[in-house]
Amino acid sequence: MELLWPTLALLALVVIVFAAERRYPELVSRIEENILATLLAIITFVSFTQVIARYGFNTGWSGALEFTRVMFAWMILFGMSYGIKHGVHLGVDAFVRLLPSNLFRLAALFAAVCVFLYAFVLLYAGWLALLGVDVSTNWRQTGAIGYWTFMFDRGTGLDDLKYPLWMQETFGLQDRVQRWIAYIMLPAGLALLALRAVQGFVAILRGEREMLIASHEAEDLVSEARKTAVD
Repeated sequence: MELLWPTLALLALVVIVFAAERRYPELVSRIEENILATLLAIITFVSFTQVIARYGFNTGWSGALEFTRVMFAWMILFGMSYGIKHGVHLGVDAFVRLLPSNLFRLAALFAAVCVFLYAFVLLYAGWLALLGVDVSTNWRQTGAIGYWTFMFDRGTGLDDLKYPLWMQETFGLQDRVQRWIAYIMLPAGLALLALRAVQGFVAILRGEREMLIASHEAEDLVSEARKTAVD
């Protein structure tokens, strides 16, 4: 039962994203792009200012490295679903391209199923019981949902990332930023990845796309952009 409310929150996130995308597809895509661009801008800004502060003024922010590491992880975890949605993940399709059309389609569908299972097995650890693993005592420390819930209940802080002193005094916060805040993108990113895998499976089944990874159409777009840049 302790995993119920985080699981329901992830389901609500998936439903909200799915419903919003059905009604405002372009808006959702722009929001996703802006989130990724913002994360990248933050990483670049913090890293740049740290170099200036350290080598120019012999000072700096002690939590900068951990902060940029967390932001980089957020960008990867959030970008996984975005890459599936737009088919920009790189992959090797030399073999499957040699298959007959029916087998090629089955291979693409199988890949979508594998992506969904990848997200699911990382989200939830209960499936380990099927392999004979005892998850009755350590279930809260396995799987993204269980691990995040464990950190949320414990309130364990990060190593170097701390709240500003004024926030600690004003709101009565602990010294270090809680790990559950930094790790919240882990279950959220995997839930969105599962959603995009299901959407990709349906799109392949309907013949609306070939596969989850970057297709030759993407390669053609890159070639056209390169030619335009040269001209």
